[in-house]
Amino acid sequence: MSNNLYKLQKINKTFSQAAESLEILKDIDLTIEQGQSLAILGASGSGKSTLLHILGTLDTPSSGRVFFRDTDLTSITPEQKASIRQKQIGFIFQFHHLLPEFSTVENVAMPAIMGGAEKKEAREMGLTALDQVGLSHKADQDVTTLSGGESQRVAIARAIISKPEVLLADEPTGNLDVKKGSEIGDLLLMLNKSLGMTLVVVTHNLDLASSMNLNYELKSGNLYAVKN
Repeated sequence: MSNNLYKLQKINKTFSQAAESLEILKDIDLTIEQGQSLAILGASGSGKSTLLHILGTLDTPSSGRVFFRDTDLTSITPEQKASIRQKQIGFIFQFHHLLPEFSTVENVAMPAIMGGAEKKEAREMGLTALDQVGLSHKADQDVTTLSGGESQRVAIARAIISKPEVLLADEPTGNLDVKKGSEIGDLLLMLNKSLGMTLVVVTHNLDLASSMNLNYELKSGNLYAVKN
């Protein structure tokens, strides 16, 4: 049985601007194995986030095929993509996007509730996820009182509550100072190792990237393996 989680074949992505076409991704081939940690580097505007969004079914390639396990993501319905996102993919972004009208644990529990869990069960799942990121003691706290690093930990707890197979993180340390950014990077790698979740990170943080199993750089639409 293959250990491949993702397999990308000849992925191209083109955006049209007025009468001009902008080719962001060019013939990208990439295989990501279950449990790997992988960093995607590149200049701003190089297409890193676009590639991550394609992995997360938030965007579709102009051509090429994307396999998640044995499922071709380019040939399934929007409803099937939504199901994969909800159950098997966790997303972390530069900004935590927490809802201020809800408590810490209520924010974390949102995906479980949206997935059909009862409120009590969702809270228990949320408490477990908060414990995994070291914030169970702030479960009922107002999220507006949390620090930037704590808010990002809550966002990570929200991403792992459904026990996804992969965490896709877009600049997860980009809005934090060096110390807090390093702590978040360490937390992501700990979850990768302890929970066996595949970790794909788009980042400018070279220290974080150097901690990953694999590094790639996007340059002029092409993806290159980089020694870390």
